[in-house]
Amino acid sequence: MSDRFHKPTFFTSGMFEAFMGGEDPAQISRVAHETARALLARVRDNPEPEVVDRLVAFTDANGIDAIAELWSRSTAKSLPGALWRIYLLRLLIRQDAEGTAYLYQRGTEVLPSIDAVVAGAPTPAGPAEITELADRILRGLFEGDFAVALDRAAAFCRVTAAGAASIADDRDVLDPERASELTTRALRFTRTAEELTACARLWRADSLD
Repeated sequence: MSDRFHKPTFFTSGMFEAFMGGEDPAQISRVAHETARALLARVRDNPEPEVVDRLVAFTDANGIDAIAELWSRSTAKSLPGALWRIYLLRLLIRQDAEGTAYLYQRGTEVLPSIDAVVAGAPTPAGPAEITELADRILRGLFEGDFAVALDRAAAFCRVTAAGAASIADDRDVLDPERASELTTRALRFTRTAEELTACARLWRADSLD
């Protein structure tokens, strides 16, 4: 890689060619881990604000496909798996900020834990606040405490899951189809929270690879 960043993509052409041209799962896994390590180490060693800004907004300009090609098939408890989940979470929030804010706000009302405090969104949290939170969490991966950023994302997922489950209960009789969709969403948020929490523990133990 060059000494300076001139594009929002930081991977050598060889890495991309190896990934795109290979069907070997071991090769795909190797490239995913190498790119994740290279990206994170390079940026965290010298977190230039303009570089971090481009990374946070990468999917806004380039879509999620490039990141999905690199990291989406990685195991949940891995560095590329963690990065993929944070980028995907940010994308989901931005695609439906109003709906996500509604679920999150309900979660803060029904979940008897400190997760809302850990996540760090203001109360009440509207679409703008939820979108800003997603950016701050992703930024924290590159210029803050990596494990704390993962914990904040996990807490956000738990609060949102609680909100989705609560609203599903409300709609179970009148709109069972919508209730089922919300229950599925709650389960996905819960699973993602568990995966991110595990990644945070591994990072603190210097074992997240």
